[in-house]
Amino acid sequence: MNARLNLNALGPLTAYEDAAAAVHEIRRIYDQSLARIGAGFRALVADPQAPGPVEAPYPYVAFSVAQEQLNVDARLSHGVFLEPGIYGTTLTRPDIFGSYYHEQISRLMHHHGCAVHVGPSATPIPLAFAAPDASGAAADFDYEALLDRSTKPDLWAINDAIANSTNRPLVDAPNPLSLFTAERVDYSIARLHHYTGTAPGHFQSFVLFTNYQRYADAFVVYARAQLAAGEVSAFVGPGDIEIAAGGTIDPDAFSRNLPQMPAYHIKRPDGDGITLVNIGVGPSNAKTITDHIAVLRPHCWLMVGHCAGLRRGQVLGDYVLAHGYVRADHVLDDDLPLWVPVPAIAEVQVALAEATSLVTGLRDHELKTRLRTGTVATTDNRNWEIQLDTYFAAFNRSRAIAVDMESATVAANGFRFRVPYGTLLCVSDRPLHGQLKLRGMANEFYRTSIDQHIMIGIETMNILRRQGVERLHSRKLRGFVEPGFR
Repeated sequence: MNARLNLNALGPLTAYEDAAAAVHEIRRIYDQSLARIGAGFRALVADPQAPGPVEAPYPYVAFSVAQEQLNVDARLSHGVFLEPGIYGTTLTRPDIFGSYYHEQISRLMHHHGCAVHVGPSATPIPLAFAAPDASGAAADFDYEALLDRSTKPDLWAINDAIANSTNRPLVDAPNPLSLFTAERVDYSIARLHHYTGTAPGHFQSFVLFTNYQRYADAFVVYARAQLAAGEVSAFVGPGDIEIAAGGTIDPDAFSRNLPQMPAYHIKRPDGDGITLVNIGVGPSNAKTITDHIAVLRPHCWLMVGHCAGLRRGQVLGDYVLAHGYVRADHVLDDDLPLWVPVPAIAEVQVALAEATSLVTGLRDHELKTRLRTGTVATTDNRNWEIQLDTYFAAFNRSRAIAVDMESATVAANGFRFRVPYGTLLCVSDRPLHGQLKLRGMANEFYRTSIDQHIMIGIETMNILRRQGVERLHSRKLRGFVEPGFR
């Protein structure tokens, strides 16, 4: 075996010709590391003078690919290596990612006819990410002192340089195998539970984002019917409250002590159900949550929220299907420069239009009276209406048909993290034409529009799932130097 394969490993890596056996070894290394960390932690809980918790490594996986093994279809969107060399990465949480690891390793082995190499890495699992049980600790247990004696997350290593294509190749170092290292994944997994109130293992592969809690309420109503019909395996809401198929959902159970961005999950056994997250208002929230959900490698995410219509022919309740974005949100300017275009994903666009027709019952010309395709301008200024002298000309030059505060951010982060994306908004006000979002009018609008809008988002995901997820993972989201894992 090439010695370069051991650059981030504690010892020689073992070659596997079978993906299932490789994943089993990944799981064994990870579980063994957690057990070692937990034992050291419990020893310190029992005796504060005991040696600090034992360091234990993340699993490491690597491929060595020769030039003659690159004879594959260059049109494949993922699961291929584009250049010869060594590719490696640390891995984490096989309980969540086991099926994903198996799929990605299988593809690479199949396409290139090469073995996968697995072993312990040289990167220790930080105590904060191992999350050992401290329930037996004394009331005066000094947890901060323990952290000072333990492995800490390395913030210099937790970054998005690979996803941003700004990582520089290191001499005698493997090329990245994944967009995210284990520490970067663990960082986001910890944050996801904090922001959404649900464990990351509940997240499904199709994700809806919205900016109003009433959409979440409508999603719960839909989930109740799905559970009663036995169409899904379970439903999970904030607080990790889980209701199995055939069970009854108490909506009030999810309305108390909501987290910042509550998540709701309609689960399927294969993980290809639908998650809805109410991200609230603003591009900062949109970036925060997509930064973290991206590590779960969803098949698609969509923004289904409200917007201000800009065109005279629009009426309240009309739909806007974004095919382009004006990125005036500013939160991603350092990660994805404004000169980088964010293209529409054809498969998502077609599914959104088809779902709109199915749910509304409208066809052809009638559909065009309710659904307009065009550019959405996303701003970080919620009160842009009172600075019209600044914004009017910019919106006009862009040919924008709607304004919101999240869609371009969600789409741009989808592009950055290679997650297929789309946007379907509903016009809730028309400030340029005298229809401001006043309280009484808004309530009436919500009552008549939200149920239909959320159903369009759900039906879009159902269409994409039925068509097969491979159609979604477009080559336009991948550069000419890419990790092998999707």
